Amino acid sequence: MLTGYATADGTAAYRARLAARAAEGHFGRWRDLQVSSVGVGTYLGDDDAATDAAYTAAITRALELGLNVVDSAINYRNQRSERSIGAALRGLTGAGRLAREEVLLATKGGFICFDGQRPPNPNAYLVETYVRPGVFSTEDVVAGCHCMTPRYLADQLDRSRANLGIATVDVYYVHNPEMQLGEVDRPTFLARMRAAFEFLEAAVSDGKIGVYGTATWNGYRAPPSAQDHLSLAELVGLAREVGGADHHFKVIQLPYNLAMTEALTSATQPVGREMVSALEAARRLDVYVMTSASILQGKLARELPAALAEVLTGLETDAQRALQFVRSTPGVGTALCGMKNTAHVEENARLVAVPPAPREKLFTQG
Repeated sequence: MLTGYATADGTAAYRARLAARAAEGHFGRWRDLQVSSVGVGTYLGDDDAATDAAYTAAITRALELGLNVVDSAINYRNQRSERSIGAALRGLTGAGRLAREEVLLATKGGFICFDGQRPPNPNAYLVETYVRPGVFSTEDVVAGCHCMTPRYLADQLDRSRANLGIATVDVYYVHNPEMQLGEVDRPTFLARMRAAFEFLEAAVSDGKIGVYGTATWNGYRAPPSAQDHLSLAELVGLAREVGGADHHFKVIQLPYNLAMTEALTSATQPVGREMVSALEAARRLDVYVMTSASILQGKLARELPAALAEVLTGLETDAQRALQFVRSTPGVGTALCGMKNTAHVEENARLVAVPPAPREKLFTQG
């Protein structure tokens, strides 16, 4: 297991090594870390050895080319995506081509998953793996697939650390916590979030994670009237109650792309007496933002309006333009994009050498 975690010195060394290739603005500063404006996502793909190998090769190439943010979740491909990341890290660090401290690694827990592939009898697997050992009870699970009790998160975090082969996960998310609101009332939900945050603050103290947050789909984009709405200010306040002024709720993930602009354009978040967008709320609350679905699982990688190429210059493909739009948006820290083969990595990593678009030009021209 690799010890260490992303550090100021490590990420600065990574940036310095890429200095001849990286344009100004590709790396941003967060908590004294130098993190890339584009990161690698690992959501899609089959549960098979060929996809494992493809992801390992893609992650290896991405880290070589200047993308030092890698995102996963334990349920992605039933733990196989985390294991592919671990294989890439072992290969690079074992060869002396990368240090653990140079890379920001993020993963998530909350969804119930299997081990490598769906078993012939899923219910029997869940009973034997989780219910009988007391990891969770059936009352802890919502929608048949989601749990965020402290004991379950502890189990999942340790599995993720083993899968990744690392002692410390830099960013650990509670995965889609808004799912809970489909079956429990808001006071119960907030009590469950408090318990999760208490566990995560303890995990920081134990050196198992660096910071934590929430990775969501609808929660921060939905209006306050929606059943699954999440208030970022409320959750940050909860973390402050649990962890004090130096709490470690420091990052969120939510979808944002050319077709899903609510994080920027919709005032869904109450902060004080104002209603602001999720990106603005995160800025005011000092929370870093990573975006998911930055090219909408490939749907924005082709047939974009020709006018976009006139604004987003210096790029060759629609996938690059879609990513450029996202990473150039005020308030976005890292734009995550799924990359499971080296061809996609090579294409997307061309942005390393291109500065983010001037934000005034981009958003005054639509």
